[in-house]
Amino acid sequence: MRFDGPRSIFMQIRDYVGDMILNGEYPEGERIPSVRDMAAMMEVNPNTVLRSYGQLQDEGIIHNQRGLGYFVSSGARDKVLASRKENFLRHTLPDVFHAMEVLDIDFSEVREYYDEYRDKHAERSRRE
Repeated sequence: MRFDGPRSIFMQIRDYVGDMILNGEYPEGERIPSVRDMAAMMEVNPNTVLRSYGQLQDEGIIHNQRGLGYFVSSGARDKVLASRKENFLRHTLPDVFHAMEVLDIDFSEVREYYDEYRDKHAERSRRE
């Protein structure tokens, strides 16, 4: 994985696990890579992964079964989705609105780009 920007590595790993849950790579009830395996895969210190897993566990997204490893908790996908949506609405969207205001971009212009994006995405999904 390639880490970017000023965000801490443990948060980026946390988000990676969330992405894997959202796209179905880590289904509910299934085991996720061990701390050691994830650390090797991400080329980071195992303590960094442990911190990521600890936060995910605190949020109820994963749980530890002693001696077996970490597993995706029931309802994890909905929790990740709700958290991401909340973050987008509270943090990302205000930045977008500010940029639109500064650049004098009307919502109708954004709507055109969104519709175009949605049409292309729907077309790709039909082909797959």
